Amino acid sequence: MAISLNTIKKAKGSAKKGKRVGRGNASGHGTYATRGMKGQRSRKGVSNLKRLGLKPNLLKLPKNRGFRSLMPKNQVLNVEIINANFKDNETVSPEVLVTKGLVKSATLPIKILGKERLTLKGLKFEKIKMSANLKDQLK
Repeated sequence: MAISLNTIKKAKGSAKKGKRVGRGNASGHGTYATRGMKGQRSRKGVSNLKRLGLKPNLLKLPKNRGFRSLMPKNQVLNVEIINANFKDNETVSPEVLVTKGLVKSATLPIKILGKERLTLKGLKFEKIKMSANLKDQLK
């Protein structure tokens, strides 16, 4: 006989019935329903988490508040890096930047920043954002 999910049975004694509390005095767990007479835990609305040892773990979790943008972040490059790694009349595209190892991904947006001067002439930029200062230099 092959074992399949519908033929598997629990081992005898492995599944214990849960304690049914608050079902009348004849059940043995009536009146105070195993809570005792007084104190905070005898009242309704008291959390079980502390007794189960979960409360400290809940407090350790980070509280991620605020807004998280779904737009991808720019990969940032400096003008100095462009000056050092390119020559005159070259094209600067995401694929070229990835092959030179200057950025990690060609699919994420790339932005070139910097207050420095662009010393190279005739550079062509494709699919690349740039700072206002760099745009003014290219005009």
